Amino acid sequence: MLVDIHNPANPSEVVGSFPTIKPDDVPAIIATARAAQREWAKVPQPERGKIVDAFLNGLEARREDIATAITREMGKVIGESRGEVNKALGEGRATTRRASAPIGEVLPSQKPDTVTYSTRRPRGVIVGINPWNFPFSTPIRKTIPALVYGNAIVLKPSISTPGAAFIMQEVADEILPKGLFQIAYGSGSLGSALTSAEGVDAISFTGSVGIGRIVAQAAAANLAEISLELGGKNPAILNDASDLDATLDQIYMAAFSVCGQRCTAISRVIVRRDIEAQVVEGLSKRAKAAVVGDGLDPATTLGPLMGANARNDVAAFVDRAVAEGAKAAAGGHSIELNDGYFFAPTILSDVTPDMEIAHEEVFGPVLAVIPYDTPNEALEICNDVEFGLSACLYSEQTPLVDRFIAEAESGMIHVNCGSFPEDHAPFVGVKNSSLGVGGSNGASTLHFYTQEHTVFRRGQV
Repeated sequence: MLVDIHNPANPSEVVGSFPTIKPDDVPAIIATARAAQREWAKVPQPERGKIVDAFLNGLEARREDIATAITREMGKVIGESRGEVNKALGEGRATTRRASAPIGEVLPSQKPDTVTYSTRRPRGVIVGINPWNFPFSTPIRKTIPALVYGNAIVLKPSISTPGAAFIMQEVADEILPKGLFQIAYGSGSLGSALTSAEGVDAISFTGSVGIGRIVAQAAAANLAEISLELGGKNPAILNDASDLDATLDQIYMAAFSVCGQRCTAISRVIVRRDIEAQVVEGLSKRAKAAVVGDGLDPATTLGPLMGANARNDVAAFVDRAVAEGAKAAAGGHSIELNDGYFFAPTILSDVTPDMEIAHEEVFGPVLAVIPYDTPNEALEICNDVEFGLSACLYSEQTPLVDRFIAEAESGMIHVNCGSFPEDHAPFVGVKNSSLGVGGSNGASTLHFYTQEHTVFRRGQV
């Protein structure tokens, strides 16, 4: 069966048609991956790294095709799509470089004439379940470490944004051994079949908390290793700034890039009360200057939401916030344009910590401004959510910075910078934002994609 993909900026436009597979096809896919992985694991890691680098080079040659597919399928402005592709390739290359680092340790033995050491082997067959909002970078975060550490991967792209993944398959077919990288495209029932399939050694999932819990239960049935990257309700505490305009530029960009549809987007500005009015005015000025439209138009600065349901959900969040007492200092409404799913960038003032909008993930172009009076109050508001993905502090006061680094309940902690992770750094969350190891780079990535073994080797008796 073919699935037609529509442009969210102009829903009457079909931008691609892609073939699906059935849940019944999963056992054969896993068996093919297993056979390919057994041969791949025999390839020395430095040689695997060279082949994976060639795969990345092949993707780089298709980067404009990938960026265009992203914008046409999910709406982000073309500059952001190009940025996603470039950053993903940078993360992939950082991963291949790190993979040649030492992976074990030598231990003193309790026995004479014995050497004791640990080493790591590939885990086996990896299943990667991906979201619609980063249809290239998230698959790359799962695929490159899986391959370079000697695994096979079966990648399920979002039903809504498959174009980038199918380009990855085209490049893989030219460079990688057959069966090592496979796309499994289909509905939610296919995802269930993949996560519960026998022969899957690890599952990496990125998506909502609710679906993450279901994936975790499915993985547990086969004792598969699991990594979940889930939602966020990310704060920026604005205590003081030597250049308020530059700080507001950073906060606005971190809040409204990808139309607010990213798990690390800032969605709460927790601001010292005596500068609250300046902050609301400054953010509102930036929101009102946004150019909303088709992401392929170079003049556009804010694209559409993913679909009608996403737009309706965002509108309902804003309506409920206003009913609770918040005010829309900017935006707060849908925008009619080519029947697309557009929503004006929205700044909500007069938000209190007990409101729904201060706790729940909106996943859209909405930024809530919450005032505070003391650092204790700011940190309490910062941490008073179920999520813990990314948090920011803007301050030049060293004691407050030190305390924020020590106390912020967040996997990624930013001081005087926006919530954008670096290519070579671990992508990690705490609380309901993550389960298992971090993604992207770091020691936890090695631990997820490999298994530890201890060797006790004695000389001849």
